[in-house]
Amino acid sequence: MLFAADPLIGSWILWSTVMTANDILKIVGEDKTQINHLRPIPDPETLVHRKLPEGPFWQKIPAYANVDEETFLDHKWQAKNSLTKPKKLIEAFSGLVSQHFIEDVRAGFEAAPMAVRVSPYLLSLINWDEPYGDPLIRQFIPLQSRRLPNHPQLGLDSLAEQADAPVPGLTHRYPDKALFLPLDTCPVYCRFCTRSYAVGLDTPTVDKVNFGQKPERWELAFQYINSRPELEDIVVSGGDAFNLRADRVQHIGDRLLDIDHIRRIRIATKGIAVMPQKILTDHEWRDALLSLVKKGRERHKEVCLHTHFNNPDEITWITRKALNVLTENGVTVRNQSVLQRGVNDDVETMVLLGRRLGYINVQPYYVYVHDLVPKVEDLRTTLQTALDIEKHVRGTTAGFNTPTFVVDAPGGGGKRNAHSFEHYDRVTGISVFTAPSVRPGQFFLYFDPIHLLPEEGQVRWANPMQHQRMIDEALDRARAKFHGPSS
Repeated sequence: MLFAADPLIGSWILWSTVMTANDILKIVGEDKTQINHLRPIPDPETLVHRKLPEGPFWQKIPAYANVDEETFLDHKWQAKNSLTKPKKLIEAFSGLVSQHFIEDVRAGFEAAPMAVRVSPYLLSLINWDEPYGDPLIRQFIPLQSRRLPNHPQLGLDSLAEQADAPVPGLTHRYPDKALFLPLDTCPVYCRFCTRSYAVGLDTPTVDKVNFGQKPERWELAFQYINSRPELEDIVVSGGDAFNLRADRVQHIGDRLLDIDHIRRIRIATKGIAVMPQKILTDHEWRDALLSLVKKGRERHKEVCLHTHFNNPDEITWITRKALNVLTENGVTVRNQSVLQRGVNDDVETMVLLGRRLGYINVQPYYVYVHDLVPKVEDLRTTLQTALDIEKHVRGTTAGFNTPTFVVDAPGGGGKRNAHSFEHYDRVTGISVFTAPSVRPGQFFLYFDPIHLLPEEGQVRWANPMQHQRMIDEALDRARAKFHGPSS
Protein backbone atom coordinates (compact mmCIF):
# COMPACT_ATOMS: atom_id res chain seq x y z
CA MET A 1 0.00 0.00 0.00
CA LEU A 2 1.18 3.53 -0.73
CA PHE A 3 0.33 6.97 0.68
CA ALA A 4 0.12 10.01 -1.61
CA ALA A 5 -1.05 13.61 -1.36
CA ASP A 6 -4.33 14.49 -3.03
CA PRO A 7 -4.02 18.05 -4.42
CA LEU A 8 -7.79 18.46 -4.51
CA ILE A 9 -8.41 17.98 -0.80
CA GLY A 10 -4.96 18.76 0.59
CA SER A 11 -4.66 15.60 2.65
CA TRP A 12 -2.94 12.22 2.60
CA ILE A 13 -4.90 9.29 1.22
CA LEU A 14 -4.22 5.57 0.91
CA TRP A 15 -3.82 4.29 -2.62
CA SER A 16 -3.95 0.70 -3.74
CA THR A 17 -0.70 -1.00 -4.78
CA VAL A 18 -2.15 -1.35 -8.27
CA MET A 19 -1.09 2.25 -8.84
CA THR A 20 2.30 2.59 -10.45
CA ALA A 21 5.05 4.98 -9.49
CA ASN A 22 4.27 6.99 -12.63
CA ASP A 23 0.67 7.34 -11.55
CA ILE A 24 1.81 8.78 -8.24
CA LEU A 25 4.26 11.15 -9.95
CA LYS A 26 1.40 12.56 -11.98
CA ILE A 27 -0.41 13.35 -8.73
CA VAL A 28 2.46 14.94 -6.80
CA GLY A 29 4.19 16.54 -9.79
CA GLU A 30 6.91 14.99 -11.92
CA ASP A 31 9.24 17.96 -11.53
CA LYS A 32 10.74 17.49 -8.09
CA THR A 33 12.08 21.07 -8.14
CA GLN A 34 8.58 22.52 -8.58
CA ILE A 35 6.70 23.56 -5.44
CA ASN A 36 3.13 22.38 -5.47
CA HIS A 37 1.16 24.98 -3.47
CA LEU A 38 -1.98 23.32 -2.15
CA ARG A 39 -3.49 26.61 -1.04
CA PRO A 40 -3.08 30.22 -2.22
CA ILE A 41 -0.14 32.23 -0.88
CA PRO A 42 -1.67 34.93 1.35
CA ASP A 43 -1.09 38.60 0.77
CA PRO A 44 1.32 39.74 3.52
CA GLU A 45 -1.12 42.55 4.27
CA THR A 46 -3.62 39.97 5.48
CA LEU A 47 -1.25 38.70 8.20
CA VAL A 48 -2.66 41.28 10.59
CA HIS A 49 -1.42 39.50 13.71
CA ARG A 50 2.07 40.80 12.85
CA LYS A 51 0.92 44.42 12.57
CA LEU A 52 1.48 46.04 15.95
CA PRO A 53 0.94 49.71 16.84
CA GLU A 54 4.22 51.48 16.12
CA GLY A 55 5.67 54.89 16.91
CA PRO A 56 4.63 57.29 19.71
CA PHE A 57 0.95 56.27 19.69
CA TRP A 58 0.47 57.72 23.19
CA GLN A 59 0.88 61.26 21.87
CA LYS A 60 -2.68 61.20 20.49
CA ILE A 61 -3.77 61.71 24.11
CA PRO A 62 -3.59 65.47 24.90
CA ALA A 63 -2.14 64.79 28.35
CA TYR A 64 0.76 62.87 26.78
CA ALA A 65 1.21 64.86 23.57
CA ASN A 66 4.65 66.12 24.62
CA VAL A 67 5.88 62.94 26.31
CA ASP A 68 8.93 61.57 24.51
CA GLU A 69 9.77 57.89 24.05
CA GLU A 70 12.39 57.73 26.79
CA THR A 71 9.94 59.13 29.33
CA PHE A 72 7.06 56.93 28.23
CA LEU A 73 9.22 53.81 28.51
CA ASP A 74 10.21 54.67 32.09
CA HIS A 75 8.31 52.38 34.45
CA LYS A 76 8.64 54.91 37.27
CA TRP A 77 6.94 57.57 35.14
CA GLN A 78 4.19 55.10 34.27
CA ALA A 79 3.60 54.23 37.93
CA LYS A 80 3.78 57.84 39.13
CA ASN A 81 1.31 59.02 36.48
CA SER A 82 -1.15 56.15 36.84
CA LEU A 83 -4.64 57.44 37.56
CA THR A 84 -6.00 56.24 40.90
CA LYS A 85 -9.07 58.43 41.39
CA PRO A 86 -12.14 58.56 39.16
CA LYS A 87 -11.95 62.37 39.03
CA LYS A 88 -8.36 62.34 37.73
CA LEU A 89 -9.14 59.60 35.22
CA ILE A 90 -12.10 61.55 33.86
CA GLU A 91 -9.97 64.69 33.58
CA ALA A 92 -7.42 62.78 31.49
CA PHE A 93 -9.93 61.93 28.76
CA SER A 94 -12.49 64.71 29.20
CA GLY A 95 -11.42 66.49 26.01
CA LEU A 96 -11.81 63.33 23.94
CA VAL A 97 -15.38 62.24 24.72
CA SER A 98 -18.88 63.62 25.13
CA GLN A 99 -20.26 64.95 28.38
CA HIS A 100 -22.81 62.13 28.27
CA PHE A 101 -19.98 59.57 28.38
CA ILE A 102 -18.30 61.40 31.26
CA GLU A 103 -21.49 61.34 33.33
CA ASP A 104 -21.91 57.65 32.48
CA VAL A 105 -18.43 56.91 33.83
CA ARG A 106 -18.90 59.05 36.94
CA ALA A 107 -22.08 57.20 37.86
CA GLY A 108 -20.44 53.86 37.04
CA PHE A 109 -17.66 54.37 39.56
CA GLU A 110 -20.10 55.09 42.37
CA ALA A 111 -21.26 51.45 42.39
CA ALA A 112 -18.03 49.70 41.31
CA PRO A 113 -16.56 47.01 43.61
CA MET A 114 -13.03 47.67 42.33
CA ALA A 115 -10.86 50.71 42.97
CA VAL A 116 -9.50 52.52 39.92
CA ARG A 117 -5.92 52.38 38.69
CA VAL A 118 -5.16 53.00 35.01
CA SER A 119 -1.64 53.45 33.61
CA PRO A 120 -0.83 56.07 30.93
CA TYR A 121 0.11 53.19 28.63
CA LEU A 122 -3.28 51.57 29.05
CA LEU A 123 -5.12 54.87 28.60
CA SER A 124 -3.25 55.47 25.33
CA LEU A 125 -4.42 52.14 23.85
CA ILE A 126 -8.10 53.10 24.04
CA ASN A 127 -9.92 54.19 20.90
CA TRP A 128 -11.44 57.40 22.21
CA ASP A 129 -13.24 58.04 18.93
CA GLU A 130 -15.58 55.14 19.78
CA PRO A 131 -15.47 54.83 23.57
CA TYR A 132 -18.65 52.77 23.87
CA GLY A 133 -17.25 50.09 21.58
CA ASP A 134 -13.69 50.00 22.90
CA PRO A 135 -12.64 46.66 24.47
CA LEU A 136 -10.29 48.24 27.00
CA ILE A 137 -12.89 50.65 28.35
CA ARG A 138 -15.14 47.64 28.92
CA GLN A 139 -12.46 46.02 31.06
CA PHE A 140 -11.26 48.96 33.14
CA ILE A 141 -13.85 51.75 33.19
CA PRO A 142 -17.35 51.06 34.55
CA LEU A 143 -20.35 52.61 32.78
CA GLN A 144 -23.65 53.04 34.57
CA SER A 145 -25.56 52.54 31.31
CA ARG A 146 -24.27 48.97 31.12
CA ARG A 147 -25.07 48.08 34.71
CA LEU A 148 -27.11 44.89 35.06
CA PRO A 149 -28.39 43.16 38.20
CA ASN A 150 -26.08 40.55 39.69
CA HIS A 151 -27.08 36.96 39.11
CA PRO A 152 -29.09 35.71 42.12
CA GLN A 153 -26.52 32.93 42.70
CA LEU A 154 -23.51 35.24 42.72
CA GLY A 155 -21.21 35.52 45.74
CA LEU A 156 -18.28 37.85 46.47
CA ASP A 157 -15.76 34.98 46.68
CA SER A 158 -17.46 32.77 44.12
CA LEU A 159 -14.48 30.41 43.76
CA ALA A 160 -14.32 29.80 47.53
CA GLU A 161 -10.59 30.50 47.64
CA GLN A 162 -10.69 31.46 51.30
CA ALA A 163 -12.45 28.21 52.22
CA ASP A 164 -9.41 26.31 50.89
CA ALA A 165 -6.88 28.52 52.70
CA PRO A 166 -4.93 26.70 55.45
CA VAL A 167 -3.17 29.99 56.23
CA PRO A 168 -4.13 33.52 55.12
CA GLY A 169 -3.25 34.16 51.49
CA LEU A 170 -2.56 30.56 50.51
CA THR A 171 -5.12 28.40 48.70
CA HIS A 172 -4.46 24.65 48.53
CA ARG A 173 -7.15 23.09 46.33
CA TYR A 174 -5.40 20.78 43.89
CA PRO A 175 -3.33 17.89 45.26
CA ASP A 176 0.09 19.09 44.06
CA LYS A 177 -0.50 22.82 43.55
CA ALA A 178 -1.07 25.85 45.77
CA LEU A 179 -1.90 29.50 45.08
CA PHE A 180 0.18 31.98 47.08
CA LEU A 181 -1.06 35.57 47.40
CA PRO A 182 1.79 37.67 48.83
CA LEU A 183 0.04 41.02 48.17
CA ASP A 184 -3.27 42.59 47.21
CA THR A 185 -2.35 45.42 44.84
CA CYS A 186 -1.82 45.58 41.06
CA PRO A 187 -0.38 48.00 38.50
CA VAL A 188 -3.94 48.43 37.19
CA TYR A 189 -7.32 47.26 38.49
CA CYS A 190 -9.61 45.22 36.25
CA ARG A 191 -13.37 45.57 36.66
CA PHE A 192 -13.80 41.81 36.34
CA CYS A 193 -11.24 40.74 38.95
CA THR A 194 -12.26 37.45 40.53
CA ARG A 195 -10.53 38.61 43.74
CA SER A 196 -12.51 41.82 44.09
CA TYR A 197 -13.08 40.59 47.65
CA ALA A 198 -9.42 41.37 48.41
CA VAL A 199 -7.61 43.26 45.65
CA GLY A 200 -7.21 47.02 45.86
CA LEU A 201 -8.55 49.57 48.30
CA ASP A 202 -11.97 49.39 49.92
CA THR A 203 -14.77 50.80 47.80
CA PRO A 204 -18.23 52.16 48.73
CA THR A 205 -19.65 48.66 48.10
CA VAL A 206 -16.89 46.28 49.32
CA ASP A 207 -14.74 46.10 52.47
CA LYS A 208 -11.74 44.09 51.31
CA VAL A 209 -9.97 41.16 52.88
CA ASN A 210 -6.43 42.38 53.55
CA PHE A 211 -3.47 40.51 52.01
CA GLY A 212 -0.83 43.19 52.59
CA GLN A 213 2.87 42.57 51.99
CA LYS A 214 3.65 41.10 55.40
CA PRO A 215 6.73 38.83 55.57
CA GLU A 216 5.43 37.22 58.77
CA ARG A 217 2.31 36.11 56.89
CA TRP A 218 4.49 34.82 54.05
CA GLU A 219 6.51 32.81 56.56
CA LEU A 220 3.37 30.91 57.59
CA ALA A 221 2.76 30.09 53.93
CA PHE A 222 6.34 28.87 53.44
CA GLN A 223 6.09 26.69 56.55
CA TYR A 224 2.86 25.15 55.31
CA ILE A 225 4.29 24.52 51.82
CA ASN A 226 7.40 22.97 53.34
CA SER A 227 5.25 20.65 55.46
CA ARG A 228 3.31 19.31 52.47
CA PRO A 229 5.53 16.95 50.45
CA GLU A 230 2.82 16.47 47.78
CA LEU A 231 3.08 20.10 46.69
CA GLU A 232 5.19 20.61 43.57
CA ASP A 233 3.62 23.64 41.86
CA ILE A 234 3.23 27.13 43.36
CA VAL A 235 1.48 30.04 41.66
CA VAL A 236 2.67 33.40 43.02
CA SER A 237 -0.17 35.79 42.32
CA GLY A 238 -2.11 38.35 44.31
CA GLY A 239 -2.58 41.12 43.54
CA ASP A 240 0.23 41.22 41.06
CA ALA A 241 3.91 40.30 41.35
CA PHE A 242 4.77 43.45 39.35
CA ASN A 243 4.00 45.37 42.54
CA LEU A 244 6.54 43.46 44.61
CA ARG A 245 9.94 45.08 45.15
CA ALA A 246 12.80 43.28 43.42
CA ASP A 247 14.29 42.05 46.71
CA ARG A 248 10.92 40.58 47.69
CA VAL A 249 10.53 38.81 44.36
CA GLN A 250 14.00 37.36 44.97
CA HIS A 251 13.16 36.41 48.56
CA ILE A 252 9.90 34.65 47.68
CA GLY A 253 11.47 32.83 44.75
CA ASP A 254 14.52 31.75 46.74
CA ARG A 255 12.42 30.44 49.62
CA LEU A 256 10.28 28.37 47.27
CA LEU A 257 13.21 27.07 45.23
CA ASP A 258 14.94 25.99 48.45
CA ILE A 259 12.02 23.66 49.23
CA ASP A 260 13.14 20.40 47.67
CA HIS A 261 9.74 19.10 46.58
CA ILE A 262 8.75 22.32 44.77
CA ARG A 263 9.39 21.75 41.06
CA ARG A 264 7.49 24.56 39.36
CA ILE A 265 6.93 28.23 40.23
CA ARG A 266 4.57 30.37 38.18
CA ILE A 267 4.82 34.11 38.74
CA ALA A 268 1.49 35.64 37.71
CA THR A 269 1.33 39.21 36.46
CA LYS A 270 -0.94 41.26 34.27
CA GLY A 271 1.85 43.82 34.27
CA ILE A 272 3.29 42.77 30.92
CA ALA A 273 -0.06 43.61 29.31
CA VAL A 274 -0.60 46.95 31.02
CA MET A 275 2.91 48.20 31.87
CA PRO A 276 5.53 46.34 29.78
CA GLN A 277 7.90 49.22 30.48
CA LYS A 278 8.84 47.55 33.77
CA ILE A 279 10.60 44.73 31.93
CA LEU A 280 12.54 47.30 29.91
CA THR A 281 13.56 49.83 32.55
CA ASP A 282 13.19 48.28 36.01
CA HIS A 283 16.48 46.46 35.83
CA GLU A 284 16.46 45.31 39.45
CA TRP A 285 13.05 43.64 39.13
CA ARG A 286 13.93 42.09 35.80
CA ASP A 287 17.28 40.83 37.12
CA ALA A 288 15.56 39.27 40.13
CA LEU A 289 13.21 37.41 37.81
CA LEU A 290 16.02 36.27 35.52
CA SER A 291 18.13 35.10 38.44
CA LEU A 292 15.23 32.94 39.67
CA VAL A 293 14.73 31.48 36.20
CA LYS A 294 18.45 30.69 36.00
CA LYS A 295 18.59 29.24 39.51
CA GLY A 296 15.54 27.12 38.80
CA ARG A 297 17.07 25.77 35.60
CA GLU A 298 20.28 24.90 37.45
CA ARG A 299 18.21 22.92 39.95
CA HIS A 300 16.14 21.32 37.18
CA LYS A 301 13.09 23.31 38.20
CA GLU A 302 10.88 25.65 36.20
CA VAL A 303 10.27 29.32 36.97
CA CYS A 304 8.02 31.00 34.42
CA LEU A 305 5.66 33.95 33.96
CA HIS A 306 1.91 33.74 33.47
CA THR A 307 0.37 36.90 32.11
CA HIS A 308 -3.04 38.18 31.03
CA PHE A 309 -3.92 39.63 27.62
CA ASN A 310 -7.61 39.65 26.62
CA ASN A 311 -7.69 41.54 23.33
CA PRO A 312 -5.20 41.89 20.45
CA ASP A 313 -5.35 45.70 20.78
CA GLU A 314 -3.41 45.33 24.03
CA ILE A 315 -0.25 44.23 22.18
CA THR A 316 2.11 46.91 20.82
CA TRP A 317 5.70 47.35 19.74
CA ILE A 318 6.52 48.03 23.39
CA THR A 319 5.03 44.66 24.34
CA ARG A 320 7.14 42.95 21.71
CA LYS A 321 10.27 44.77 22.90
CA ALA A 322 9.65 43.58 26.47
CA LEU A 323 8.89 40.02 25.39
CA ASN A 324 12.05 39.94 23.28
CA VAL A 325 14.05 40.56 26.46
CA LEU A 326 12.35 37.64 28.18
CA THR A 327 12.72 35.38 25.16
CA GLU A 328 16.43 36.17 24.86
CA ASN A 329 16.84 35.08 28.47
CA GLY A 330 14.90 31.86 28.11
CA VAL A 331 11.84 32.88 30.14
CA THR A 332 8.70 30.89 29.38
CA VAL A 333 5.62 33.14 29.23
CA ARG A 334 2.06 31.80 29.08
CA ASN A 335 -1.19 33.72 28.81
CA GLN A 336 -4.54 33.36 30.55
CA SER A 337 -7.51 35.27 29.11
CA VAL A 338 -11.01 35.87 30.41
CA LEU A 339 -13.85 35.54 27.91
CA GLN A 340 -15.78 38.83 27.98
CA ARG A 341 -18.65 40.32 26.01
CA GLY A 342 -17.51 43.02 23.64
CA VAL A 343 -13.86 42.26 24.38
CA ASN A 344 -13.07 38.87 22.87
CA ASP A 345 -16.35 36.94 22.58
CA ASP A 346 -16.13 36.37 18.83
CA VAL A 347 -14.06 33.97 16.76
CA GLU A 348 -12.15 36.59 14.77
CA THR A 349 -10.90 38.43 17.85
CA MET A 350 -9.90 35.28 19.72
CA VAL A 351 -8.08 33.84 16.70
CA LEU A 352 -6.22 37.13 16.22
CA LEU A 353 -5.33 37.28 19.91
CA GLY A 354 -3.92 33.76 19.87
CA ARG A 355 -1.86 34.29 16.75
CA ARG A 356 -0.56 37.66 17.94
CA LEU A 357 0.47 36.15 21.26
CA GLY A 358 2.28 33.37 19.44
CA TYR A 359 4.04 35.99 17.29
CA ILE A 360 5.59 37.60 20.40
CA ASN A 361 6.42 34.22 21.99
CA VAL A 362 3.61 34.12 24.54
CA GLN A 363 1.87 30.77 24.70
CA PRO A 364 -1.95 30.92 24.96
CA TYR A 365 -2.78 28.67 27.90
CA TYR A 366 -6.29 29.22 29.27
CA VAL A 367 -9.43 31.10 28.32
CA TYR A 368 -11.69 31.35 31.36
CA VAL A 369 -15.44 31.54 31.07
CA HIS A 370 -16.05 34.69 33.11
CA ASP A 371 -16.42 34.07 36.85
CA LEU A 372 -19.51 35.25 38.71
CA VAL A 373 -18.10 38.60 39.85
CA PRO A 374 -20.21 41.41 41.37
CA LYS A 375 -21.27 44.38 39.23
CA VAL A 376 -19.89 43.08 35.92
CA GLU A 377 -22.80 41.04 34.60
CA ASP A 378 -22.50 43.00 31.34
CA LEU A 379 -19.13 41.33 30.70
CA ARG A 380 -20.17 37.72 31.21
CA THR A 381 -21.00 35.36 28.35
CA THR A 382 -22.87 32.09 28.15
CA LEU A 383 -21.02 28.81 28.37
CA GLN A 384 -22.29 28.08 24.85
CA THR A 385 -20.33 31.11 23.59
CA ALA A 386 -17.12 29.52 24.86
CA LEU A 387 -17.97 26.17 23.28
CA ASP A 388 -18.67 27.77 19.90
CA ILE A 389 -15.52 29.91 19.88
CA GLU A 390 -13.27 27.05 20.97
CA LYS A 391 -14.53 24.91 18.12
CA HIS A 392 -13.42 27.51 15.59
CA VAL A 393 -10.17 28.52 17.31
CA ARG A 394 -8.89 24.95 17.37
CA GLY A 395 -7.06 24.26 14.14
CA THR A 396 -6.10 27.85 13.35
CA THR A 397 -2.59 27.44 14.77
CA ALA A 398 -0.36 24.87 16.46
CA GLY A 399 -1.91 22.85 19.26
CA PHE A 400 0.52 24.14 21.89
CA ASN A 401 -0.58 27.70 20.96
CA THR A 402 -4.26 26.81 21.24
CA PRO A 403 -5.75 27.71 24.64
CA THR A 404 -7.99 25.45 26.66
CA PHE A 405 -11.39 26.98 27.41
CA VAL A 406 -12.26 26.36 31.06
CA VAL A 407 -14.88 27.06 33.70
CA ASP A 408 -13.44 27.72 37.16
CA ALA A 409 -16.26 25.94 38.92
CA PRO A 410 -17.99 28.14 41.52
CA GLY A 411 -17.76 26.77 45.02
CA GLY A 412 -14.25 25.36 44.74
CA GLY A 413 -14.41 22.75 42.00
CA GLY A 414 -11.40 24.23 40.24
CA LYS A 415 -10.79 24.56 36.53
CA ARG A 416 -12.92 22.28 34.40
CA ASN A 417 -12.73 21.93 30.64
CA ALA A 418 -15.70 23.89 29.27
CA HIS A 419 -16.86 20.83 27.31
CA SER A 420 -16.80 18.54 30.35
CA PHE A 421 -20.14 19.47 31.91
CA GLU A 422 -22.39 16.68 33.15
CA HIS A 423 -25.47 18.68 32.18
CA TYR A 424 -26.13 22.04 30.49
CA ASP A 425 -29.60 23.55 30.16
CA ARG A 426 -29.44 26.35 27.58
CA VAL A 427 -32.88 27.63 28.67
CA THR A 428 -32.15 28.14 32.37
CA GLY A 429 -28.43 28.70 31.71
CA ILE A 430 -27.41 26.22 34.43
CA SER A 431 -24.46 23.94 33.76
CA VAL A 432 -23.30 21.23 36.17
CA PHE A 433 -19.70 20.07 36.50
CA THR A 434 -17.93 17.43 38.56
CA ALA A 435 -14.36 17.52 39.84
CA PRO A 436 -13.55 13.93 40.83
CA SER A 437 -9.88 14.62 41.58
CA VAL A 438 -10.62 17.77 43.58
CA ARG A 439 -14.00 17.23 45.26
CA PRO A 440 -15.11 13.64 44.55
CA GLY A 441 -18.84 13.13 44.64
CA GLN A 442 -19.72 16.85 44.53
CA PHE A 443 -21.48 18.83 41.82
CA PHE A 444 -20.68 22.42 40.90
CA LEU A 445 -23.00 24.86 39.17
CA TYR A 446 -22.22 27.63 36.70
CA PHE A 447 -24.92 30.11 35.70
CA ASP A 448 -25.18 31.91 32.36
CA PRO A 449 -26.16 35.61 32.46
CA ILE A 450 -29.93 35.84 32.74
CA HIS A 451 -30.31 38.60 30.14
CA LEU A 452 -28.74 36.33 27.48
CA LEU A 453 -31.17 33.44 28.11
CA PRO A 454 -34.22 32.62 25.98
CA GLU A 455 -37.41 34.32 27.15
CA GLU A 456 -38.59 31.16 28.90
CA GLY A 457 -35.46 31.09 31.03
CA GLN A 458 -35.66 34.79 31.86
CA VAL A 459 -39.26 34.36 32.99
CA ARG A 460 -38.33 31.52 35.33
CA TRP A 461 -35.45 33.47 36.89
CA ALA A 462 -37.77 36.44 37.38
CA ASN A 463 -39.71 34.27 39.84
CA PRO A 464 -37.66 33.61 43.03
CA MET A 465 -39.82 30.57 43.73
CA GLN A 466 -38.36 28.94 40.61
CA HIS A 467 -34.69 29.38 41.51
CA GLN A 468 -34.17 26.30 43.67
CA ARG A 469 -36.47 24.28 41.45
CA MET A 470 -34.30 25.00 38.40
CA ILE A 471 -31.17 24.11 40.35
CA ASP A 472 -32.69 20.86 41.58
CA GLU A 473 -33.77 19.95 38.04
CA ALA A 474 -30.23 20.50 36.75
CA LEU A 475 -28.69 18.49 39.58
CA ASP A 476 -31.13 15.61 39.10
CA ARG A 477 -30.27 15.39 35.40
CA ALA A 478 -26.56 15.61 36.11
CA ARG A 479 -26.78 12.84 38.71
CA ALA A 480 -28.74 10.66 36.31
CA LYS A 481 -26.04 11.08 33.69
CA PHE A 482 -23.18 10.67 36.14
CA HIS A 483 -24.55 7.73 38.10
CA GLY A 484 -26.98 6.29 35.61
CA PRO A 485 -30.77 6.09 36.01
CA SER A 486 -31.94 5.04 39.44
CA SER A 487 -33.87 1.76 39.71
